Amino acid sequence: MEEIWLIIKYLFLGIFQGFTEPIPISSSGHLVIVQELLGLDLKGLTFEVLVNFGSLVAVLIIYRDDLIRLIKNGIGFVMTKDSRQKDDFDFILYLIIGTVPAGVLGVLLGDAIESISGVQTVGVTLIITGIALWLIRNLKGRKGDGQMTWKDALIVGIGQAVALIPGISRSGATIVAAMFLGMKQETALRFSFLLFIPVSLGTMLLSIEEVIADAGGSTGTWIAYVLAFAGSVVASYYSLRWFMNIMERGNLKYFAFYCFIVGGLVVLFL
Repeated sequence: MEEIWLIIKYLFLGIFQGFTEPIPISSSGHLVIVQELLGLDLKGLTFEVLVNFGSLVAVLIIYRDDLIRLIKNGIGFVMTKDSRQKDDFDFILYLIIGTVPAGVLGVLLGDAIESISGVQTVGVTLIITGIALWLIRNLKGRKGDGQMTWKDALIVGIGQAVALIPGISRSGATIVAAMFLGMKQETALRFSFLLFIPVSLGTMLLSIEEVIADAGGSTGTWIAYVLAFAGSVVASYYSLRWFMNIMERGNLKYFAFYCFIVGGLVVLFL
């Protein structure tokens, strides 16, 4: 009976994390809150790494056409120097540049960040996320993929690095940074989620032994991890599709309201 309850809780957490990962309300922060409410103690970050990898699978499915085009034109530009393929080649370089800050900060300060991952920290950082979303609620940028610069990529990458702190939304931080830099909503959204790919993949590769070790305690734990992963994939897919429609309508203010309310409740009552 205990194993069944464990499986149910892990499945719920996988679906919950998957739903909150694409939208700008901080999946890591909400995972901390839900663990507090359910009395769960997920040691380390291996479970979070696993369900984040589920979100990565959903991102790969949704942006598969963009990825195929980028790879094809990137290689094509290297081989032929065709000017029509240069924008996609540059976009790949910008993704590499944007990945560096989070990679460096994660390696240098990963343990320190994990040590401050308390529920009160999450409450405060959710309010900060809400303020940032409120500030960009009416911005309409003009920069498309071809107008980005390496400085834009670096600044957005710094936003992603800051979002390693639980409660600071990764998608929120990168989209806020991109839109402050004058990017169109479509470009900001695409760059944000393509930037998620190398960070999530790298984190999973570095943590895969720990994930396997943590899941190997019993058959029930393995089942719980697999179902949590599957739930994260499905929930992330539909959540990202929903968020893309919201971005088109420019309704980010509702996420700001949500962050204010939840952050305030956490600070006051947890």
